[in-house]
Amino acid sequence: MDLRIFTEPQQGATYDTLLTVAKATEDLGFDAFFRSDHYLHMGGDGLPGPTDAWITLAGLARETKRIRLGTLMTAATFRLPGVLAIEVAQVDQMSGGRVELGIGAGWFDEEHKAYGIPFPKDKFSRLEEQLAIITGLWETKPGDTFSYEGRHYQLENSPARPKPAQSRLPVLIGGFGASRTPKLAARYADEFNVPFGSIEDSERQFGRVRAAATEAGRDPEALVYSNALVACVGANDAEVARRAAAIGREVDELKQNGLAGTPAEVVDKIGQYAAAGSQRIYFQILDLDDLDHLELISSQVGSQLS
Repeated sequence: MDLRIFTEPQQGATYDTLLTVAKATEDLGFDAFFRSDHYLHMGGDGLPGPTDAWITLAGLARETKRIRLGTLMTAATFRLPGVLAIEVAQVDQMSGGRVELGIGAGWFDEEHKAYGIPFPKDKFSRLEEQLAIITGLWETKPGDTFSYEGRHYQLENSPARPKPAQSRLPVLIGGFGASRTPKLAARYADEFNVPFGSIEDSERQFGRVRAAATEAGRDPEALVYSNALVACVGANDAEVARRAAAIGREVDELKQNGLAGTPAEVVDKIGQYAAAGSQRIYFQILDLDDLDHLELISSQVGSQLS
């Protein structure tokens, strides 16, 4: 079971805070540091304001050495696909080949209004075209050009540069869609992620993606299946309660919907997700100043799952 750290900087975090957490992620033996891609907070004041996901990851690419770096999820509404392909490939080069692109259709209308970003109604078809363009640009052989004629985007004789450092940069797709999402994952994804879903929902959705992959003539085992879940771990009940209060959540709710409780409780819950088909866990860390939380997860949860 791979264990990764996932942050929500739009809730309030500077680049320096994210760098501190990323370095702790690396030092404590976690597999990766991921962040959301949002420009507006959801609850709280969001101070000191948003940071851009790919600018952040570019900085972290130069200041870390081992951990994977990526997004859950980059919004397809934020950037033109050709520009995004260039940005991600460049950050991958800057990291020495440690980047992964999580990408989704985009959903938060208010952040689009706040920063003047168009919020189209037909978002899923745009996501489909973005995936075709981004992967097409990366896969174009050196010396060849790439063209694309879609309903939303058109590219003509692109030199398809730069290339990622990795021969195949992993693409993550996720969500709960019953039909279109699994088919999209079967075609483009290296990993399928269920965000904040129950064990039952995860098993059902993993099954849909496996079936879609088989139907598309692809080995379902070629994909990684993962979950992102809020983390609230404590050495004892009092510590769990303190950490829950710090993020404005109730312990019982966190135990039901996330990975909360003592290390033994969390290891048991992760085991249930593993039985449902999950191979990778993203711990959503909401209190970025509590580095002791990461240390506890590493030493008391990670050590039992390694």
